[in-house]
Amino acid sequence: MKEKQWQGWGPGEQAEQHYLVQPRALAGGGDVRHVSEFLRASGWRDKSKTNGPLLMESPDRTVRVAYDPYVLPGGWTVHGQAEGPSGAWSAHLGRQTPVEIVAGLTDALTRPGSAHAPNVWAPLEEQNWHTRFEGEHYTATSPDGAAWMQYHHSPDGAALWWAGAKDKQGNGWTANFTPNTPMHLVHAFSAELANPDPVMRPRGRVPHSAQVRTWSVSVQPSQLRAWQQARITAARAATWAQSRARSTRPRTSARPHTPAGGARTRR
Repeated sequence: MKEKQWQGWGPGEQAEQHYLVQPRALAGGGDVRHVSEFLRASGWRDKSKTNGPLLMESPDRTVRVAYDPYVLPGGWTVHGQAEGPSGAWSAHLGRQTPVEIVAGLTDALTRPGSAHAPNVWAPLEEQNWHTRFEGEHYTATSPDGAAWMQYHHSPDGAALWWAGAKDKQGNGWTANFTPNTPMHLVHAFSAELANPDPVMRPRGRVPHSAQVRTWSVSVQPSQLRAWQQARITAARAATWAQSRARSTRPRTSARPHTPAGGARTRR
């Protein structure tokens, strides 16, 4: 089956107006395909029902990523099964969480975790976020005060990672992670949360906020497609490399049992 060509491609295509938005934490949700197409290219299964919420499942069926805009408050939910005593973990991200920040977490799901727990606060400190203790909580706040991340201890002893962003009009989002969420995932999320680079939104999808700065840019549809395809190609290449590394890894097998007399037993 031939892929249908986007109308407007080719020499006669017309540029479309988009906006670069900064800070990214206040840029609004964006296109969910930024997340889903990367996962699909990484070998994840699309378990979504027709006209229903998005649901992606990892190749080993241990992690599910869902996006449901049809319920309140709606948003992203990630559920994972972990080996050992920690058990299941989960993350919930509000509907207006920028997809680029969500992808910090979901892209990391496709990569093997580090043997050593990374420092979640390092990406924030590198971008001059203010860190401080507040009772039993440890909090990092962006220089403009719009975004935060906190390791939160409640009075009943429960703990969770809590993050979000809000402008002066009260518009924004929150995200929370259970304390047993793998640290490399929380670290990847914090790195994208702290990323100072602007993100792109089409005309009509830029939040009305006094704290948002925008720059108008003209983009051709073929340019957008090329940028999207580069991300998909990178996902496929990484998946292929991981698969090849697993297939070429030396396999160890049990040595046949040798009784005291020296003769090997046959099966």
